[in-house]
Amino acid sequence: MTVRSIGIIMNGASGRMGYRQHLLRSILAIREQGGVLLSDGTRVQVEPMLVGRNLAKLRELATKHGIEHFTDDLDEALANPEFPIYFDALVTQARVPAIKKAIAAGKHIYTEKPTAETFADALELAGLARQAGVKTGVVHDKLFLPGFRKLARLIESGFFGDILSVRGEFGYWVFEGDWQPAQRPSWNYRKEDGGGIVSDMFAHWNYVIESLFGRIESVYARAVTHIPTRVDENGKPYAATADDAAYAIFEVEGGTIVQLNSSWAVRVNRKELVEFQVDGTLGSAVVGLFGCKIQPRNATPKPVWNPDIPETHDYESDWLEVPSNDEFENGFKVQWEQFLRHVLEDAPNPYDLLAGARGVRLSEKGLESSAEGRRVDLPPVTL
Repeated sequence: MTVRSIGIIMNGASGRMGYRQHLLRSILAIREQGGVLLSDGTRVQVEPMLVGRNLAKLRELATKHGIEHFTDDLDEALANPEFPIYFDALVTQARVPAIKKAIAAGKHIYTEKPTAETFADALELAGLARQAGVKTGVVHDKLFLPGFRKLARLIESGFFGDILSVRGEFGYWVFEGDWQPAQRPSWNYRKEDGGGIVSDMFAHWNYVIESLFGRIESVYARAVTHIPTRVDENGKPYAATADDAAYAIFEVEGGTIVQLNSSWAVRVNRKELVEFQVDGTLGSAVVGLFGCKIQPRNATPKPVWNPDIPETHDYESDWLEVPSNDEFENGFKVQWEQFLRHVLEDAPNPYDLLAGARGVRLSEKGLESSAEGRRVDLPPVTL
């Protein structure tokens, strides 16, 4: 078996997501297994180069994990021909100029989302990459999680018949920071720093809906700030200028209606922090990131509305848990392997910078819908 290697520049790998999901659980896990396996049976090992502003922290991480290459000079990293892939886990505000540099250097691009703060910038990145002839990928991690992979199988099998509607709930109570520290950084709640649940989550909802149910044709959304004042990491109160909840209806090609609530000001009463119910003519499913249960048409109970007597039927017991029937690895790692195969052997990868731009547009149009109080149409995105 032939083994060779490919270098990956990892910008922002010392941050929370960059370190935990992308470096530790993806790239180092791939390295530990001997590299990514290609269709011809060869393995290609991965060689990360850590890039960031804090050289001491990079050195510490490199020493801890046996990584040879690290630098605080992005230009130096991009000039190295042995590292043809550039990965970006920076804050959104710093992403566009860094990716433009990487494209100009001829690097293949893999990046976290959102890919930019504006749709115009995100579309420009996709256009620049196409002109440069480099391959691109955007993290679509939730599609690779067990719950959504089970849902995809159900859809592919025809289990639902015609899919009528999807109802989704996402969120949890993020503490205000006064009597308990908040679970999310304070910048998430400042619009001027790129915060807001629409900007954070609609990029996810775009690829989830698009990949599972079809292209989104319109959005009607209401974004609100339920908690106007929070306390930052230093114990100082600040004005929460960004939205902390959004209530949206998406119309999908073919007629499916998707209703999604996203909130950092909701207390959880469900098994997982995100839950989707998909209803079709032949059956329904309730899906989380890991769990998936179904109720087919021929096993559906016949409820009768009677508000005068207490309900005695246990409706939850009418659902059947879908078995895993497979071993599901970390979703971030699985998509990294898909992107590496795309670069190395031109394997399919629909999750490119253009897909990322569609996610940014959904966030932008969602906020536009909220501000103007109207439904906003979403024509196909082209370069």
